[in-house]
Amino acid sequence: MKLGALFFGIVTAGIVTLPAFAADDGIIGFQWGRNSKDFGAMPAGPKPLRNLNLLPNGTANDRQLVGDYQNPVLTPYAAAIVKQKGELAKAGGFPSSEDQCRPIAPPYTFAIQFDFQILPKKDGDLTIVYHGNDQVRHIRMNGAHPAKLVPSTMGDSVGRWEGDTLVVDTVGVKTDAYTTADRFGTPQSDSMHVVERYRLIDGAQAKTDVEQFEKVAGRVGGRPPDGYMTHDASLKGLRLEVTMEDPKVFAAPLTGVVTYRRLTIGWREDVCADNPVEHYKDEWVALPRADHPDF
Repeated sequence: MKLGALFFGIVTAGIVTLPAFAADDGIIGFQWGRNSKDFGAMPAGPKPLRNLNLLPNGTANDRQLVGDYQNPVLTPYAAAIVKQKGELAKAGGFPSSEDQCRPIAPPYTFAIQFDFQILPKKDGDLTIVYHGNDQVRHIRMNGAHPAKLVPSTMGDSVGRWEGDTLVVDTVGVKTDAYTTADRFGTPQSDSMHVVERYRLIDGAQAKTDVEQFEKVAGRVGGRPPDGYMTHDASLKGLRLEVTMEDPKVFAAPLTGVVTYRRLTIGWREDVCADNPVEHYKDEWVALPRADHPDF
């Protein structure tokens, strides 16, 4: 049995067998995905950081992440770090929780992950499994954060339904030297508060939104012509609005938008620690290594 299949089997133990949905309009149970990274912007209010490094066709250069450090949503503290990361990016790159094979915690989760699935548990709570089968979050429904919260790698997440919108509230993400709010190196502190709002949208609108965002952020996942997304625009899409509050990092609450569509492919394995490729010198600074053979 492959590692990915084994892991998925362990994760889904105790998860309710999914019901046969009468209509293709459920959030829970379907595999959602996209072919781009980073956050889209709301019509009004502060804008998420954009990549200042563009390709000749005007899309963002995914291989060189130079964040807009002059974005007014950043505090001076955060702006200085983003500027520094941009200089490192131009020189080759900088390490992140993704390439260090560490947990990809909110809100970075939503900037980097291509696809995910929300699964119901027998006790009514939810489990979210992300691309690669190695990133899992547990959502306690209709609960509250503990009074004495101990920070953890994925934070403490509680969920609720507001009509047809799934709302997930996360605090207590444990940070380290590689924890960032986005791919441009925007830092986050222990005070980061993330609120996710998931709701279904018209399938044709989702297709348009995905295609328009790819023209800005570029397509870096899937395979042409449509990646692994469905060709059926009549199937509902999924819109995620992620609101980030961290007074040390952001001058005001920042909301980013991610649009997903239904996928037509099953779970794929991902390679991290056993991948010998380095994108820049000493990329894997935090991974354990053996300088001499064990036997």
